[in-house]
Amino acid sequence: MTIKVLIVDDHAVVRAGIRMLIESDDDMEIIGECENGQEAVDQVEQLQPDVVLMDVTMPVLDGVEATRVIKRFKNPPPILALTIHEGPDYFFQMLQAGASGYVPKRAAPDDLLRAIHTVAAGNVFLEPQVAKELVSDYLKRVQQGGEKESYDGLTSREREVLTQIAEDETNQAIANELGISVKTVERHRENIMSKLNLHSRTELVKYAIRKGMISLDD
Repeated sequence: MTIKVLIVDDHAVVRAGIRMLIESDDDMEIIGECENGQEAVDQVEQLQPDVVLMDVTMPVLDGVEATRVIKRFKNPPPILALTIHEGPDYFFQMLQAGASGYVPKRAAPDDLLRAIHTVAAGNVFLEPQVAKELVSDYLKRVQQGGEKESYDGLTSREREVLTQIAEDETNQAIANELGISVKTVERHRENIMSKLNLHSRTELVKYAIRKGMISLDD
């Protein structure tokens, strides 16, 4: 299945470079280009892309606010931030707004293509330096008492199941690993989503990363 990509960047040269790269991948096609966040909001509803490549700083409406608006749509597409900005403030804002990944523009071309495939499949993609920043931020907040050791009321079994889900294990694989039935895994998953007020696997992964529950070495 071809991945339909919408490019959002206010620089024509950047869009041209991304276009050439994506056109080199037989599994992807570009269905539109936007110069600012407001155009992206308008085009997403019309074009129904599978992935939105979103710059952060743009005129009219920036990438953070555009992401926030798009994620309120019914069945919104995953949004991958692709930006020159590498400071933690920017990528934390994008992740909090609902982005499924964050890739610096200095990244290798293959990394960008891999990131698009990753978020299109419903997973989270974080470039290693970004992942390192997330872990550092988590550890800093733990030291300052900003994280709850209780994991927001999750039981030890629910934390085990959450970790397995975040590492992209299937329900059957989780059941085999923990010695429980698939129905029990499904019930734990429902309880986890309810307790944490999360609504997708992407949100579960972000939670697990923030809590330091999964390895980011890969």
